[in-house]
Amino acid sequence: MASGQLSREEALACVGCRHACHILLYADTEAQLFEEIPIRHIVLMQMRFDGLLGFPGGLVDPSEESLEEGLSRELWEELGFSLSVTLEDHVSSCHNPSSSSSHLITHFYARRMEEKEIREVEKAAASTATDHGHEVAIVMGMVRLPLYTLKGGEGGLPSFLSHSFIGNSRSQLEDSLVRFGLVTPEELQTALTHAEQRRKQPWGGAA
Repeated sequence: MASGQLSREEALACVGCRHACHILLYADTEAQLFEEIPIRHIVLMQMRFDGLLGFPGGLVDPSEESLEEGLSRELWEELGFSLSVTLEDHVSSCHNPSSSSSHLITHFYARRMEEKEIREVEKAAASTATDHGHEVAIVMGMVRLPLYTLKGGEGGLPSFLSHSFIGNSRSQLEDSLVRFGLVTPEELQTALTHAEQRRKQPWGGAA
């Protein structure tokens, strides 16, 4: 089965396919790093149990629950935070090209929240989530994306993008950063260029 974008209806009509739903949670902020660098937005991802970065969510069986109900359940299990995901949050559905199974369809969602809500998500994930420390590595749990680039391109978003991501979560992230105006296309391209240079350096560009 070839990889590619699907409508939600086409995805649900796929016979024998498995479905995985994940969500990008983000909020605007006026906070500054070192009282100098605008953070602009808080964007959450997870450090997974396997050491890869990804978005909260998981497998959903559409024969037992809707995609949105299943994702809401996964968020409660992983984050300990009650969030009712709706159809309006749906961004894209596609065959996962990096999956060992060509029958896995990934559904991606995004929700803009208030900064106070984002902080509540982070607090709940560390203190009340039933899967915290199991599916999500207890050392890191939820992580924030640094959307800025430090001088010389050695830190911030370029460093974050040089890490390893699960499945197609990296492409989902890159698309979302521009789609929702979290960075400009030029800022993303610059960060990607520095990230690629960093990966090619010995020890990942470490000094």
